[in-house]
Amino acid sequence: MTPRSWLFVPGDRPEMIAKAFGSGADAVIVDLEDAVLPQNKPEARKLVAELAKDPQPTPAQLWVRINPLPSQDALRDLAAVVLLGPAGIVLPKAESVQTVLQLDHYLSALEAATGRPIGEIQILPIATETPRSIFELGSYIAGGPRLAGLTWGAEDLPVAVGAASGRDEQGDFTPLCELARSLCIAGAAAAGVPAIDTIYPAFKDAEGLRTNAERGRRDGFQGMLAIHPAQVPIINGVFTPSAAEVENAERVVAAFDASAGHGTIALDGKMLDAPHLKQAKRILASWERSKG
Repeated sequence: MTPRSWLFVPGDRPEMIAKAFGSGADAVIVDLEDAVLPQNKPEARKLVAELAKDPQPTPAQLWVRINPLPSQDALRDLAAVVLLGPAGIVLPKAESVQTVLQLDHYLSALEAATGRPIGEIQILPIATETPRSIFELGSYIAGGPRLAGLTWGAEDLPVAVGAASGRDEQGDFTPLCELARSLCIAGAAAAGVPAIDTIYPAFKDAEGLRTNAERGRRDGFQGMLAIHPAQVPIINGVFTPSAAEVENAERVVAAFDASAGHGTIALDGKMLDAPHLKQAKRILASWERSKG
């Protein structure tokens, strides 16, 4: 199942990790990167390793955000947690598919060394955090079977180019971030993987979150990152097809099934063709995934 909600939690805060797994999130991302101070990273690695040893009391997937791959911390992160089999690795500062393939090699070596199935740990790159990465979002078409999706960020990129913010005075994304967002959707679709929307930082603004999540789903995202447990129910709700959507999708599929092989049909006064059928099937597949 593609997670609808991906909840970040600091890797050095055991009490917050426990709350994250009880939040209803489809995936919990234990963060060893930005949320953990350098002096606390060794202890955070030990904590994540202990988490991975014991099954969690909820069906939430365990993911780990490691430090950027060129750093020595990244290898230490992988050595601490990969052998214990998290569902996947969130890869920050990914500049192209080559970063993913490099991580794939590391994972394969670690899996082989411990007798684990090679390829079982997936990769979710944060694919827009550096200036170079914007020009490489089409490269993920060669990402391979470990590639679980693409996500993007609106925090690191503005800093990297010297911008004051990734949002304007009204809270809307700046043109650079809108470009990164759109290319993330297109890059994920080209690679045949889900696009996952970035965080909404104002965690107390429920209506703002809902508006952003609805816009994301409309535009092609299949899930969303979260930074607070209170955001999880809203994200799960938005990215779960409504009963009306499911009913309409079932009617579209049934109408095509009864059309004797015609490529175009009429339903409710509208002409429908192959893209409408594809969208209906996508809604039904999303509904099935949401049921676990």
